[in-house]
Amino acid sequence: MQQVTEQQIQAMAPNAAAVANGRKISQKGGFVRLERSADDTFYLGECTGSGKSNYITTVDFIAPDNPVCRCSCPSRQFPCKHGLALLYEILAKKSFGTCEIPEDILKKREKKQARETKNTADEVTCEDPEAAARKKASAAKSAKAAKTKKLKKQLEGLDLAAKLIRDLTRAGLGTIGGAVLKNYEQLAKQLGDYYLPGPQRLLNGLILEIAAFQKDGREEHYENAIAVLEKFRTLVKKSQQYLSDKLEQGDVEQDDSVLYEELGGIWKLSELEALGRGKADANLIQLSFWVNYDAAGKEYIDTGCWADLASGEVYVTRNYRPVKALKYVKQEDTVFGVACVPLAVCYPGEGNLRVRWDSARLRPVEKEDLRKLHALSGTSLSAEAKAAKNLLKNALAEPLYIRLISFAQLGKTPDGFALKTEEGETIALGDAPGMEPSTDRLALLPDEGLLRHQVLLGAFYYDSEAGRLKMQPLSIITEDDVVRLLY
Repeated sequence: MQQVTEQQIQAMAPNAAAVANGRKISQKGGFVRLERSADDTFYLGECTGSGKSNYITTVDFIAPDNPVCRCSCPSRQFPCKHGLALLYEILAKKSFGTCEIPEDILKKREKKQARETKNTADEVTCEDPEAAARKKASAAKSAKAAKTKKLKKQLEGLDLAAKLIRDLTRAGLGTIGGAVLKNYEQLAKQLGDYYLPGPQRLLNGLILEIAAFQKDGREEHYENAIAVLEKFRTLVKKSQQYLSDKLEQGDVEQDDSVLYEELGGIWKLSELEALGRGKADANLIQLSFWVNYDAAGKEYIDTGCWADLASGEVYVTRNYRPVKALKYVKQEDTVFGVACVPLAVCYPGEGNLRVRWDSARLRPVEKEDLRKLHALSGTSLSAEAKAAKNLLKNALAEPLYIRLISFAQLGKTPDGFALKTEEGETIALGDAPGMEPSTDRLALLPDEGLLRHQVLLGAFYYDSEAGRLKMQPLSIITEDDVVRLLY
């Protein structure tokens, strides 16, 4: 029988309600028939439902790490609660009869296999190699021309943005009135026509902060606006040089530059792998998870924090869910387990690199995994803080730098909580701007032993109001468990 875990079912589910409903169907004996194929790659269940006829639910394990659920019910969720319920039946080791694999499933498998193994038809079937070579060269020439045209268009948009920045700098943010803001809103829309969604998002963020400052006069909005303007200016300046150099050299292909994504480009896994950014046989354990709303980009961002059990490096996964497409994009959720990833790819950048993969097998966390994290965690707070400062001073860097830090004590001080290492080094704890608060939750922990001689997953950030580097606690890792403050 196939090996299925609770974590795998939760990871596949579209939401928590579907998991609960699927578990309930299984526990209440909703299936009147359970069968599986002789080769153990196909499972079928006949489930009672609200319709006149029972629903036929199947799970195809032709790719064990990426099972596919199908159901005859009218639900638009994928997988539906019946598919999850069938997975729970497998998890519970229920008794399954034997059945043949239906013809429609075999055809779906054949089509999938054909898509995965299909090569360029002209290269395989063309009897004239010279004609095939000419066609390939023509296609490459057309593609290069299109990319060149796009880069030139982006450069035009950046020139427009640079002029706006000069005007803002001369006039000062405090002088911007309502009518001027409307002009900037129009300009932000224009940046989309220049294939510049990244700068467009920053300009929208700048507009939101200025509008908020005009409304309530709070100094933090003005400071945020300055920070966004600095990032906007840096991105435009570096991107102008970057695109100009590529056009001058005639090299319009994607390269290993963080500016490609900052400008709004979207990487394919195959492209990142071709650049040598693949990481084979990775074992990643999720230690924290949170959801933020980006008002400037009008999207929700699901962020997972993962530690590599081989190196202790901390990576992040990000799932972007635009408001306009919420019903089409599945929300990610907390994963309680270790993802065994055949091939993970890392995005260009510094600090906590974004990581992504096509498929993974989830297994439960073992004590040996937690002992590895203790052994791999940082012990020198000064060294980690220095690295954080060097990273965070880059205007294009993410505002958080997440690390595993061994500590002697997490304690209360007159100014709040602080971390103290075995060497006596200390750092103040706090909540980073835009993040869900977690520091005060330290006072709610039921076991005081969690506050002594453990490992903290913490996010370094710069507190502009206090003028100092701080750390937000995300999770405490003991040798027996992971205690999440954000999940």
